[in-house]
Amino acid sequence: MRRRTAALALGTAATMVLTGCSAMSGGGGGGTVTLNMVESLTNPARTDLLKDLIADFEQQNPKIKVNLVSPPTEQADQKIQQMLQSGSGVDTLEVRDTTVGPWSNNGWLYDMKKDLTGWKGWEAMTENAVKASQDADGETYFVPYGFYGLSVFYRTDLIKEAGFSAPPATWDELLKQASAIHDPGKRRYGYAFRGGANANGNATAVIEAYVADEIDPANGFKLKDGSTIFSVPEALDAMETYLKLFKQASPKSSVSWGYPEMVEGFSNGSTAFLLQDPEVIATVSESKAIAKDQWDTAPLVAGPSGKTVQPLATAGWGVADGSKNKAEAVKLVEFLSEGEASTTFTKKNSLVPILKSATEDPFYKTGPWSSYVTMTEQPEKYLNVSQPRGVAWWTEWQQKADADVQKMVLGKLTPKALLAGWDAYWTEKWQQEG
Repeated sequence: MRRRTAALALGTAATMVLTGCSAMSGGGGGGTVTLNMVESLTNPARTDLLKDLIADFEQQNPKIKVNLVSPPTEQADQKIQQMLQSGSGVDTLEVRDTTVGPWSNNGWLYDMKKDLTGWKGWEAMTENAVKASQDADGETYFVPYGFYGLSVFYRTDLIKEAGFSAPPATWDELLKQASAIHDPGKRRYGYAFRGGANANGNATAVIEAYVADEIDPANGFKLKDGSTIFSVPEALDAMETYLKLFKQASPKSSVSWGYPEMVEGFSNGSTAFLLQDPEVIATVSESKAIAKDQWDTAPLVAGPSGKTVQPLATAGWGVADGSKNKAEAVKLVEFLSEGEASTTFTKKNSLVPILKSATEDPFYKTGPWSSYVTMTEQPEKYLNVSQPRGVAWWTEWQQKADADVQKMVLGKLTPKALLAGWDAYWTEKWQQEG
């Protein structure tokens, strides 16, 4: 999932969060209910969009007022957790696949399953969206507002100059094309490598592609025989290819690149390929360094079998268990997940949509978005899997895996040793879990 840059908090809202949320949810004068809604992935444009959607909701529901709380992104999840722990100050909130596990395990999230039984919104949603709304026990702690899925951003002009007629379809082709374009002397680089924050995501993406035929769709870190995806020879082939992509086709500085640096490297015209989420479409579209006809997107590259795995990341809207206004809070979740509100939110945030109708929308069928429609329409080739993002140790895993990827890139850890460590880590965790 994207890691957004920090944004300034909205003054009074941030003050309320930082002072422990002294403003309580509850009924107001004349029977009006006030909901506190807290977002996590804050940025100014997104906050303004949410305010517009909330205004529409309030117009349709005159007895419900919504107070939007927008803490800075880097501190948001911690602030939300503090509010949830206190048991007050939050009704509707942004829940991500990385936070739903610990928050629901602590009893802080409300299971909306019964409230949403018979809700017409389910019929309009894609299969992926319906599945993502339910945990392993069938409980609904959030309704997704969209998905973050990987595709290949590429320079149409540079691959043509290098003698290629089409963008890469496999990791091997990506390595070949990126290496051919790579020319540090001209400040032209093949690939925007992710060696810093959240490097683990792209590293596991290449491994999952190489083991696609044997992967467990219910747990993207497991094979169908129950062993980890890191334990087989194909995983070593994947990591060796990935390491070559850094050594042969990436800027040396990308050893520490995270989301902002990767996107900047592509949008400023210096790198030819970027593996990223659809939200980057909007960022690149605004670039002054590369013209509209100089870039496009292609489906996520495949492994040797011709298949790949789309590790969809997601987030959505949920309700705090401590809310005194659960019925109204659920009503807000329903509104944001339906029709025009949902479509507007996904388009303006460059998200893979949750509604079936999107596949016929010209917005998604043309230009850079078309690669996502292609992947959606070919599920036998672009396999959708669920990664174990809800486990309590996910943050611990990310920190370990990021450090290991950087060690490998710096030559301090071999691909074989990295995979042995990852295999041991997950095997032990699952054994402890029982």
